[in-house]
Parts: sequence; C-alpha cells; structure tokens
Amino acid sequence: MRSRQAGPPLVIAKRELLRLRLSAQRIEPREKLSVEAVLGQLFATQAQDFIQGGWALGLRAAGSTLGDLNEALESGTVIRSAPFRGTLHFMLPDDLQWVLGVTGPRTIQGAAKRLRDLDIDAAVLATAEGVARTALAGRTALTRDQFFAKLREAGVDTSGQRGYHVIWYLAQTAIVCWGPPRGTQQGLVLVDEWVRSPRRLEGDEALRELALRYFTGHGPATVRDFAWWTKLTLTTGRHGLELASDELTELDHDGTAHWASTAELDRAAGGRMSTAVHALPGFDEYLLGYENRSAPLAEEHVQRIVPGMNGIFLPMIVARGEVVGTWRRAERAAGVTVTPDAFADLTLAQETSFERAASNFARFRGTGT
Repeated sequence: MRSRQAGPPLVIAKRELLRLRLSAQRIEPREKLSVEAVLGQLFATQAQDFIQGGWALGLRAAGSTLGDLNEALESGTVIRSAPFRGTLHFMLPDDLQWVLGVTGPRTIQGAAKRLRDLDIDAAVLATAEGVARTALAGRTALTRDQFFAKLREAGVDTSGQRGYHVIWYLAQTAIVCWGPPRGTQQGLVLVDEWVRSPRRLEGDEALRELALRYFTGHGPATVRDFAWWTKLTLTTGRHGLELASDELTELDHDGTAHWASTAELDRAAGGRMSTAVHALPGFDEYLLGYENRSAPLAEEHVQRIVPGMNGIFLPMIVARGEVVGTWRRAERAAGVTVTPDAFADLTLAQETSFERAASNFARFRGTGT
C-alpha cells in the first residue's frame, strides 16, 4: 500500500516527525484561526474537561477566547459529543452523524455488559429516547440535572451511573449531543434539530473520509494510531488507510510506516522547528491522538504526565516538540496563576516563552495573570 509518491518512503528522524505533527495540529506556527477552522483541521479534540478542551482549541486559534467557543456552542457551529472511544470531543456538527455511523456500533457493543450490569435494557433506552424527543423538542436545551428530572418523571432510574450511561447511549445513537452553554454546564439538545446540514456518508466512503481526516490532522501517524484513536479494528483501520492512500504519503520513522496528508506535507515543506514553548492542556491531541506516544514523551516521564497511571493526563509543557514538564492553574478573583513544573531546569529563553504561553491561556480564559 503506497501513495502516489515514486520510490521508497522518505525516512524521517524524530525531530522531523514532531515538527510535522506540530504543523498538522496547528500548534506551530500559531495562526489566527477560528475555533471552527481548528476543528476542521483536527477533526475532533478531546474535551471531557471543558476548560482544558476549550484551551486545546484556543491555543491553536491565536487570539481566540473562551467567549468565542461559547458563542460557537450557542450558535451550533461547534458541538460536544462522544464519537471516538466513547469519550467527549469537540467537533463540527455536520460530521457527527456519519462518524457515529462508523464508530458507534462497535463502541455500543463494547459497553453492552456495563449497560446490563446497570439494568439498562432496551425498554429503558426506548423510554429515554422518547423523553429526549419530547423534552428537547423545539431546539430546547436542558442541563444534565434537568434532563435527569425528566427521565425520573418517566420512571427511569438515574441513580448511580445509570443516568450518565443513558445519556451516553443516546449520544452514541445520535439522538442527543451537548450544545449551548447553560451556566457552568452545557445543554443537551436533539441532534436532528441542532445539526442543520449533516453530511451523508456511508460504507467505504465514510471510512475513507475518516482515515483521510485523521491523517490530515494528526499525521505523520501509523495505522495502529488510527485504529486506536477511532477504536476500529486494525483490519478496518488498514482498509480505511488503503481507501485514502491516494491523498496520503508514506514516511518511514524508526523502521515503521507513518502516513500523512500529501497536501499537509507540501504546506509544511521547508519549515523549521520553532524555539517556542507551549502550554498544552491535559488530554491534548498532541499526545492523546496516538497509541504510541514515545516520540514526544520519554518513558521516564510518563508518570509525571499520568500520575499513578489513573487515566488523568496533566497539562503539558512542550518545547521543540517534546514534553518537558507539566503546569497547573489556580483561578482567583484577581486572575489566573499558571505554575510550571519542568522535568529539568528551563533556559531563560524557555522560561520567557512559557510565560508568554501562560499569558495566552489567561487571555483565552478572559482573565489576567
């Protein structure tokens, strides 16, 4: 399987691999993009933590603020749902239904035992869908607690994890998604009403688009990275890669085939690795977008990013493409304080660059440092 390139794949070192990923992910060079444009490029960004997920967009869209994201959510040009790995992501609304057509059945199948253990059967889910279609009709948006109250009125027990898993199932089946801000939460809305112009893709056409969009926004990446990110089987992932290979170029890093958008490689040609230091959020696609994370993150530092290996990824300091520390924020009435915790001493230039990144984060939040 090979793109239209002639000859053997180009061999690239780690530094070039990381530079190309920073470019494809729109981290370097930083551009004045809209949050919608960022999502058009990356396809989806992990967003189980709203503020960190928002900053993943904000750091790539120079000059944007949390208010810009909230406006996009209010107008419906950005939504939040769980199309990949059953985990919340920000994405463009027009992509939601066709993506779930590819990823949803396998994700739901993987959760079948958990649903049975919670006594959530077909009758419960049918009742919940009916509640959603009635309570959310007319572009109504309800917070989770408000929707839980509607479910309980209909006899659906929401105690424990039941309410969460009912909403999760409705999201996986493209009945609901998270839409406009409602206080400190987002409102649940009906997908059929909220998504105005859904794309209609099925079968190989949808799988091809899924592969092309992933490798465009994350390349260079491997087919195993793609299968992990989508939670498709490796066989299906390989088929998707083959379908999209006419617009991809194969690269060789460390003896392993990596793939990237040919157009993106042309765009990044001749560029250099920046000396800028970045304050990436936890769960950022730059690390979470791949099964193999060894290129940007050295093995000895993994537990500094994921303490106790508990699945919680801390915000990261990234310099020359490599994760070199973590950072934390403290928000007070006077503003946001950002504190770095580097794995080794930063140079004076790196400290100054990180301070600029921290100031960008504070501006995104709408507060001072």
